[in-house]
Amino acid sequence: MAVEQMTMPKLGESVTEGTISKWLVNVGDHVNKYDPIAEVMTDKVNAEIPSSFTGQITKLIAKEGETLEVGEMICTFETADKEKRNEVVKEEVNEPEKSLLPANKTNKKRYSPAVVRLAGEHHINLEHVEGTGAGGRITRKDIEQIIASGTVSKGHEAEPKPAEPQSQGETPEPRGTVGDIEIPVTGVRGAIAANMVKSKHEIPHAWMMMEVDVTDLVNYRNKIKADFKKKEGFNLTFFAFFVKAVAQALKEFPQMNSMWAGDKIIQKKDINISIAVATEDALFVPVIKHADEKTIKGIAREITDLANKVRSGKLMSKDMEGGTFTVNNTGSFGSVQSMGIINYPQAAILQVESIVKRPVVMEHGMIAVRDMVNLCVSIDHRVLDGLICGKFLTRVKHILEHIDENTSVY
Repeated sequence: MAVEQMTMPKLGESVTEGTISKWLVNVGDHVNKYDPIAEVMTDKVNAEIPSSFTGQITKLIAKEGETLEVGEMICTFETADKEKRNEVVKEEVNEPEKSLLPANKTNKKRYSPAVVRLAGEHHINLEHVEGTGAGGRITRKDIEQIIASGTVSKGHEAEPKPAEPQSQGETPEPRGTVGDIEIPVTGVRGAIAANMVKSKHEIPHAWMMMEVDVTDLVNYRNKIKADFKKKEGFNLTFFAFFVKAVAQALKEFPQMNSMWAGDKIIQKKDINISIAVATEDALFVPVIKHADEKTIKGIAREITDLANKVRSGKLMSKDMEGGTFTVNNTGSFGSVQSMGIINYPQAAILQVESIVKRPVVMEHGMIAVRDMVNLCVSIDHRVLDGLICGKFLTRVKHILEHIDENTSVY
């Protein structure tokens, strides 16, 4: 028999940690390889993780509610795989030798939300911590070891901030009073907060808005929606038309379908549209792959399927991967103007606002009531400039304003 260690798996692009929300097994249970053993929550997905081995659970190391970085041990197994045991032993023996090699510090400043939270709580200056993770990355265990030592050394202490007079505008930390409800920031909400802060701190945002006359689109969709639902079994939403228009425009302006990569800009070949789907306490961003190759009907079907997966808790990590541009249906809440925070590491996000009837001055000075919608795009100014953004948005506007009864949804 051999003792094997299972670690937190990587559950998506840019995912660095996961929270064990529920164990599906107990110590002593026998499981087969690929059997689900736990439910894990990340900032991108809730998913069941499969067993890496066939054998008996000997120890559940991670506790429910505990957040661990990718690669950290979560449980142990007893198996009959001697060859695998020899490989593990060999790796452990060679580990000290690896530590003698020159340290690669390329990931030194890539902090996970758990590391930032712990360091902040214990006033630890991350600039003075030597990371033991890949590329010099500081892990949660590095911080825990400093805390467990009993005292934070002078070199590790965060420099105290001098107190400033209240008159200079410093806002004190909010404190609850009797009757207030304090909601712990854990799991998905904490990860979302960390990612949003990272996006705003690292990406220089700029934004632009255009109004679009979608009267013909509205009339056309309203005319065919009942027959479409009866024939196809799902709704033909306005959002499907907007996603299709964006995908078509991205094909014509591929610069918008790019990502910042430090010393280079990566222009993505595939057009994969991320869409925001909200639940009561979290926001998920599943992806419509190759949206430019799909019909309006195909996009409508994917929007329905992905939304159902999110709300039923069946969204998988593969459903979240590969997004290159985000379209957010803020109009579903009645919003008419908003600036979206870019979905890191993408370079742009488009907000589709609410369609409202407004009086509009037409040709020859005539006034008519039209269906109007605002499209608001946020861009990463390191990657994109106003000129290309304006051309892209103008193209989306043109496509939408020319959708009518002659447009096929198939």
